[in-house]
Amino acid sequence: MTVHETRSESGLILPDYAPDNASHPPLDSAEYRSSALRHPKQPLQYLPQHLTEVTGPLLGEDRCGEHDDDLTAQHDGEPLGERIIVSGKVLDSGGTPIPNTLVEIWQANAAGRYLHQGDRHPAPLDPNFSGTGRCMTDSEGNYGFVTIKPGAYPWRNHDNAWRPAHIHFSLFGQAFTQRLITQMYFPGDPLFYQDPIFNSVRDEQARDRMVSRFDLDSTVPEWALSFKWDIVLRGPQATVFEDEEEEDDD
Repeated sequence: MTVHETRSESGLILPDYAPDNASHPPLDSAEYRSSALRHPKQPLQYLPQHLTEVTGPLLGEDRCGEHDDDLTAQHDGEPLGERIIVSGKVLDSGGTPIPNTLVEIWQANAAGRYLHQGDRHPAPLDPNFSGTGRCMTDSEGNYGFVTIKPGAYPWRNHDNAWRPAHIHFSLFGQAFTQRLITQMYFPGDPLFYQDPIFNSVRDEQARDRMVSRFDLDSTVPEWALSFKWDIVLRGPQATVFEDEEEEDDD
């Protein structure tokens, strides 16, 4: 990946990474119908980055509450569904762990419904599941969540359209301007072939990097199965990230 440098108005030299158009999804994907109305139609304009945008706000340990990394322990009762552990590492292109990075997730419940006023899917809400979590990577770049395996859900993009089970991930660097967003999927999902969001990633190997792997060694016997998923920020093994203009609950 080509790296350029851009000097901000405040004199800071900032990295600028060339887009990976070979594998990243196009902003306007014909199969993903709602992108026709939401994708940018004007050329990209770079906004000046001042000291405030580059260095703040601080996104450290104080952003995480006691049960933010355990989505099954955030309410008085336990949520319904299959309890799972999702964990992995955040790495750079050389395999170096990225410590102290804020990782956030959001997802549908076991019935395939989000706790969101815009979700009208006729599936039950779970009073013991909010579907959001966050944690910080440790000194070795490790992150981990306990959650419920999300269900598939219909979304009316095309005839009998269903989204494969997935979890949204958001990663922050040192500032909001360094936010990256992607989705993690589960191995062997039968809905992959008909999902235009998953298949908008044109490179097959890049799509494979969006799929977690089942890991028996890290399961907790008689309590939870485990899935591993490493996030690589750049380079030939990079995870595919979304453009923020395309972010929503899909």
